[in-house]
Amino acid sequence: MRKIILSIISALFVCSFLFAEKQENLTVTGRADNGHGILCKYKNRKTVLFIEGSSEQMGQAHGQLLKSDIKSMEETVLVVAAGYMLTKDDWFFTRIQEVINRTTPFIPGRFLTECDAMSKAAGITADSGRRLNYFPEMFHCSGVAVCKSATTNGQVVHARVLDYMKDVNLQNYAALMVFMPEKYNNWVSVSYAGMLGTVTAMNEKGLAMGEMGGRGEGKWDGLPMSFMMRRVMEECATVEEAVALMKKTPLTCDYYYILSDKNKSMCGIAAISGSPLEILKPGEQNKLLPPVPENCVYISGDERSKLLGKRLHDNFGKIDAEKMIEIIKCPVAMNSNLHNAVFLPESLTFYFSDAGKKDPACFMPYYKLNLKELIEFYQENKKQ
Repeated sequence: MRKIILSIISALFVCSFLFAEKQENLTVTGRADNGHGILCKYKNRKTVLFIEGSSEQMGQAHGQLLKSDIKSMEETVLVVAAGYMLTKDDWFFTRIQEVINRTTPFIPGRFLTECDAMSKAAGITADSGRRLNYFPEMFHCSGVAVCKSATTNGQVVHARVLDYMKDVNLQNYAALMVFMPEKYNNWVSVSYAGMLGTVTAMNEKGLAMGEMGGRGEGKWDGLPMSFMMRRVMEECATVEEAVALMKKTPLTCDYYYILSDKNKSMCGIAAISGSPLEILKPGEQNKLLPPVPENCVYISGDERSKLLGKRLHDNFGKIDAEKMIEIIKCPVAMNSNLHNAVFLPESLTFYFSDAGKKDPACFMPYYKLNLKELIEFYQENKKQ
């Protein structure tokens, strides 16, 4: 557990201004030629992508509607990644091909079909689209969930911050994505153009999830983290189901997760490739963490964990979404803060913020949306 805590690169969540807006503020700006997706702007500020149908149909809609951003995202990611690998006396394209070769046998075919369809529709090669979706495995954020006596009304409040590559302007390609796949759960991802997996998500069943990267680079004989999280979103309804799925799935590298659901079930998970999952239950004490209040679960590192623990204790019994946004405010977050999210699984409401051109996400507006209402918006507008 010592390595778990100390190796985590903090990715907590932050506060800024809060916008409580309704779905009528969504404006349709594009429709997929195949009839399986629409692109919207939220108050002319935020890109929202809706895609539904088969894997191929979703990929086609994604690629067409975000074509320009996908091309720019690919160029930014690959150039930056290649430069980073050179500092390690390594060659990015050799290493990413190793990741692809070793992880592909563990990835559901439907994800690869969707990826290739997206790439074709966006006008990039299939290899480029796959590299774009595999690169998170090569670059190794903290999370917290509280409920019952810790909150104002007993509801689950789940926060997740991503401290990751803000300075290379990935936020220019930010997109809130609503996935509605055939035969699977609908879900929302705080994401970026061309990314089919997820690192921050909640599904229609009221299951929320965030991740934190650790060590273990090179342990790639398993299902990549972002696709593991997508499987959880699409195939599971509860924390218990998610844990069961992860236990039977070969995993890559070392990752740490916070999960919560509408039934007030929560846990932290240390997923170390090649080892059994280690589960951290609400209120469970660990010698490497500051005292954890009852009905709270979190994983963080260094001095940030002490500040987070203090803020949870100081606000115990008074925590709601707005208070959580204050609790996870800087310096719990870092200057690399790319995006933040606070989920309320019982109501399917969520808050999110993206980094600005220069400012971390913690200093940018939060936006409030509801997954159920977003799905209803799509059904009402997809054929107009």
